[in-house]
Amino acid sequence: MPLTFYVDRQAWHAHHRRVVADRPTPVPVLKGNGYGFTLPVLAEAARQLGPAAGVDRIAVGTAQEAAAILDHFPHDMALLEPFLPGAEWLDLPERVVRNAASVDAVRLLAGRRMMIDCRSSLRRQGVARTELRALRQAVRSDGPEGYSVHLPIERPAHADPVREVSDWIFALRDAGLAIPVMYVSHLYRSELEALRLRFPRIRFRPRIGTDLWLGDPSAIEARATVLDVLPVARGERIGYRQWRTRQGGWIVVVSGGAVHGVGLEAPKILRGLLPRAKEVGRSGLRAANRTLSPFKWQGRRCWFAEPPHMSVSMIYLPGTQVPPRPGAELVAELRHTATHFDRVAIVEDGPEPAARRRTVAAPLPRQGTTGVRPAACAGSVSSA
Repeated sequence: MPLTFYVDRQAWHAHHRRVVADRPTPVPVLKGNGYGFTLPVLAEAARQLGPAAGVDRIAVGTAQEAAAILDHFPHDMALLEPFLPGAEWLDLPERVVRNAASVDAVRLLAGRRMMIDCRSSLRRQGVARTELRALRQAVRSDGPEGYSVHLPIERPAHADPVREVSDWIFALRDAGLAIPVMYVSHLYRSELEALRLRFPRIRFRPRIGTDLWLGDPSAIEARATVLDVLPVARGERIGYRQWRTRQGGWIVVVSGGAVHGVGLEAPKILRGLLPRAKEVGRSGLRAANRTLSPFKWQGRRCWFAEPPHMSVSMIYLPGTQVPPRPGAELVAELRHTATHFDRVAIVEDGPEPAARRRTVAAPLPRQGTTGVRPAACAGSVSSA
């Protein structure tokens, strides 16, 4: 039984329309695991928005990801990964636009469709302002299709994204470089409007990922299937590690383990005393082999009985609680960008479990597979 990602089709698509209306001519971002939905599902959702809604291109993480969804989106695709001179070249259709993040890359991509990445305060990639003279010499008369500024998500004191983008525009102009389009990331609507008023001849296009796909939590929900429920006595050994239970209760086995991304955690940046104090408290609990799981029963998160297994997890419930039955589903609070679900279920008539059971989709292909449309996987259920 699977770890399932439920999507309320009507609510999800309504959110897409709101985002597009709020930030016109967006470029939807599709990368990695497709924010939990898988890349084919997101590509089909972007296709349904289409040029009529200003969605005439998408941004894709890598060349391999672009190749995997060519059949799902018929318009332009812009790669986010920078072209690396000397790296393996993957042939793609002309509608795939390469990303040049260095002067050498601009020279080698001459004659091909490209956009040029400008190095922002993110300090991750891109051409530096000190290289603009060399860039001007490398750019051919037809020039790139546009430039991009990828900004940080957080706004520390005195950060001014509008000023940062403006400074880049002034620098490019001073170097004699025309700017037909400026692609930007992580800007608020008011900031986009300020830039459009300041530079009316430049077309600004926001690249949007998380806000577009995951911005309405009420439209999505992850659920794990209960596979088994076993009573345990105090001191009884359980699991791979044969840890002794502290008290009697229930061991609940649910779908979703390390292979799905359950229990994996990225490093965090902690600011302020309260977040640091909470992290110290969590560290103390982990030192005592107590870790909260992402699975919830009766509105409360459950404790892991031991670390997640490959494809399942074992969680503990006190003996005072009535446990779920096998076949039931537990809500799971998972990090969508790091979770690979067994299936994505597009539902038509609301979030109730009964409705979900009537309209669940069949398993979608794993990341990296090609040539299979979600509609072909869903049987009688239409895809996103």
